[in-house]
Order: sequence, then structure tokens, then C-alpha cells
Amino acid sequence: MHDRQRDMYDVAVRYYIQHETMESIAHQLGRSRSSISRLLAQARDTGLVRISIPDHPGDSSAQARALTAAFGVRVHLVAVGEAPPTVRLDRVSRMAAVVFGESVTDDQLIGVAWGVTLTSVVKHLDRRPLKASTIVQINGGANARDPGTFHVGSILEGLGAAFDASIVHFPVPAFFDYPETKEAMWRERSVQYVLDLRSRLDIAVFGVGSLNATLPSHVYSAGYLDEGDLAALRTAGAVGDVCTVMLREDGTWEDIPLNSRATGLSPVDLRKVPVRICVAADPRRAPAVLGALRLGVVTDLVIDDTTAAAVLARM
Repeated sequence: MHDRQRDMYDVAVRYYIQHETMESIAHQLGRSRSSISRLLAQARDTGLVRISIPDHPGDSSAQARALTAAFGVRVHLVAVGEAPPTVRLDRVSRMAAVVFGESVTDDQLIGVAWGVTLTSVVKHLDRRPLKASTIVQINGGANARDPGTFHVGSILEGLGAAFDASIVHFPVPAFFDYPETKEAMWRERSVQYVLDLRSRLDIAVFGVGSLNATLPSHVYSAGYLDEGDLAALRTAGAVGDVCTVMLREDGTWEDIPLNSRATGLSPVDLRKVPVRICVAADPRRAPAVLGALRLGVVTDLVIDDTTAAAVLARM
């Protein structure tokens, strides 16, 4: 073990196991408090120290119990109250990063959707090196106005770095212009390779998009859909999406026309993934969150108390 690693280990054991203060550790080791703080931070960054939570019992709050009873999901509730939208998202993302980080293991196919919520979650992931695991992009990310490579790429690269995992991109648009184009592309070998991986996922993590979010969903704010598309969605009664597959509040989705052009993992296939972590942190997304729950695509719901109350109210 190198000297730096030995120092990180020693300081981490003293701080996290023996519950010594940083001041006490600094005094005993003849170092400054700031150097102890840096060693602890590096121990987290390198994966030597990881935050862990026990298997979630379903939370003791009435909101969590009600959601669990109604939909059979594990609820990870974050008490946020009337916090500003950015603070709400940050706190929920921190919890989601822990839940996600503790759910992944070696030799897994890890499906990841992109969006505002996932961007925030990735920022809070602790480093946890895995063996032989692969990050799979589960919905296309390009559009006519913006290739989407930076937004999607930053999420995938962040996950790859956190888990030492290989990355498989899905090099297709979020939505094709014509259903026939999608059908033709689905026959291409390079696309079929990704489709095969998507069919064998061990875990998936995603947010819930909404046409009326407080913090705009990337799919609706970055040029993926034109005014005609948005008008057609409202006419069809769509309230949002999961993995860029549009859905209604009642959980229906198959007859929404835009879905014939969408490249995201369909709810039918998403339901086959053993662990499906959904992250929601916006009361205005409650209709879409409720639609996702009714659709049965969620096994683990990471949500704040105000958004949970909004979902329950709509039930």
C-alpha cells in the first residue's frame, strides 16, 4: 500500500469507525485539519470509503406507506418541505446517488436514461469501481437542432468514471421523423447490438419528464420536439415521458402517435428489468410520476415529501 493510500486508510478508520474528530486526528498525526479533510475527501473519491444505507424498509412516513401499498414500490423519501426547486432536486439526487450506488454490482448491464434529473444524480455519485459492468444508454439522444452529445455524453462518462465501467452509446435520435425510418434502423446490426443489451439489463435508472415541469425537462426544452409535436401530445392527453416514451396520467401509452417514432426502451421491456430506480423531485411532475407508477415501470422510487404529497393528491 502506498503512503498516500495508507494515510487515507488510517484517517478514514479513525474518523468513520472510531468516531474521532478531524481536530483530534490532526493533533495526533501532527497534521493540519485541512490536510485531514483532504484525505477524507480523497478516500471518498477513490472508493476507499462509501456511504451505505441498509435495505430500505419502505420508510415509516404515511406518504411512503401509501405509495408502497398502492404500487408495491420501495419508497426512499427525502424530507425537503418547501425548498426552492434547485435545492429540492439536489437533495433528492443525493439520496438517489446513494440508492443507485448501493444497487449496482459487478458483471451487470446498467441501463441509463438521460435528462435534467440524471445529470444531477451523477454529480453526487461516490466512486465505486466495479468489475465487468457496462453502462448502456437506453434512449437515443440526438435531435435536429442539437446533436445532444455533450448532455448525454457527460452523464455516461460520469457513470463510467464512477464505476470503472465500459460505456455503450445508442447513436440514434431521441425521435425519428418517420416510423418507417425507425423500423429500418432497428434492422441495422450496430443498432441491434444495443437493442440486445437493452433486452438484458440488470438495473435501470431514470427520471420522469414532464410537459409542465418547474425545471424544464431537457427533452421538451432542447429542441427535440417542435410545436406540432407538443400540440399533438397535449391533444393525445400525454403528461410526460419515461425514457422518452410518452405516457398519460392513467398509465396508458401505446396509442400516443409520437411513440411510434421514439427510441427509448418501451414500458413493456422496461418492466422486465429486475431493478428500476425512478427519481422524482418536482410537484409539477406529479401527473407523469403517477402515470409511471400506474404503468408499473418502477421498483424503487426516490422522491421528496412535497412531490409525494402531490402524487397522492392526484390519486
